[in-house]
Formats: sequence, C-alpha cells, structure tokens
Amino acid sequence: MKRMFDFLVSLVLFVSLFPVFMIFALLIKLKLGSPIIFKQQRPGLYGKPFYLYKLRTMTNEKDHNGQLLSDYKRKTSFGNFLRRYSLDEYPQLINVMKGDISLVGPRPLLMEYLPLYTKEQSKRHNVRPGITGWAQVNGRNAITWEEKFILDVWYVNNRTFLLDMKILFLTACKVVTSEGINQPGNSTMERFTGSNHAVRGEHG
Repeated sequence: MKRMFDFLVSLVLFVSLFPVFMIFALLIKLKLGSPIIFKQQRPGLYGKPFYLYKLRTMTNEKDHNGQLLSDYKRKTSFGNFLRRYSLDEYPQLINVMKGDISLVGPRPLLMEYLPLYTKEQSKRHNVRPGITGWAQVNGRNAITWEEKFILDVWYVNNRTFLLDMKILFLTACKVVTSEGINQPGNSTMERFTGSNHAVRGEHG
C-alpha cells in the first residue's frame, strides 16, 4: 500500500509541477550554471547505494588552486530561495517513482557515514529513505545528529500509514514557514563524523 501510494502521489506531483520545474530549470541555468540537476550517490534500503537527484542550489566557483569554494561562498539568494521552500527536492519524485526512496522515511545521507553509525543508529536503513521524515518535522537541520538519528529509529519502529500522513501534513507546514532549514550558527548542517564529533560541510 505504501509503495503504491508513493508512486501515484509522486507521479501526480511530478506531472502537475513539471511546468513550474521548467521555469526554475531555466533560472538555474542562467543564475547558477550547469548541470541543472545535482546527482550524488546515497545509501538506500539496507544501505544499498543509489543516485539521489536534486536541483542545483550553488555555483561552481573555485579558488586559484581549482578547489571549490566553501558552501557559504557558493550560495546565492536564488539558491537559498530554492532550499528555503524545498524546491530543490522536486527531482526526488523521480527517485520515489523508481523505488529508490519513499515520500516518507529517514533522509538519505552520505555513503561515507555508513561505518560511523552505532548499531542502533544503523537501524534507520531498515526502511526506504524518504524525501521527508520524522526528524524533518521535529527540527530538520536545527537539531543535532544524535537527535535526528533517535527520531529516525523511532520512526522505523513505529511507522504506520497514518503516521506518514501526519508527517506529510507537518512537512507542508514546515515548508511554508521555512522552519529549521539551517543549523544555528552554520549555513548548512555540520558533517557527521561519529557521535559527538562533527566538522562543517554540506550533506544535502
């Protein structure tokens, strides 16, 4: 039932929002450059890798050594607008239709995080990851990694169709109010390096 619901809803949203996507795709091309779609390998169900799709929200500006500038320096007001209202998540509807992810589930993070999880934290991969999840409606990027993982595992142990409906409703409210986009004091969420250890970096 969940898989059928995911597919039908994502298909309807993808088709209905496609004209809007084309407008933003053109603006991204003009303001941020190419490629328009950002693709990155992430862990899916049971940690199996897949490619996650998002709209580009940063430029490709580099320093004199050819290294990308920091996330903060590559951000633009337009990119911030896309992130603020989660418009950059639109291509993930393709991931949902493919079965890589669900509409609701723990957010797919980076492959490099897999060996850093505790046994309890790794339970977040016992279900398909999602575009939104229990952690996203209970703090998003404004809470610590440890708090996120506790919420993720709670969802895995208590997931129901009604809970998914509640999360989707709360997500819509969060998007409208732009709540919890960034971690306090940072332009993006800190990179996870194991419980109680973190350095700056974008996780997406």
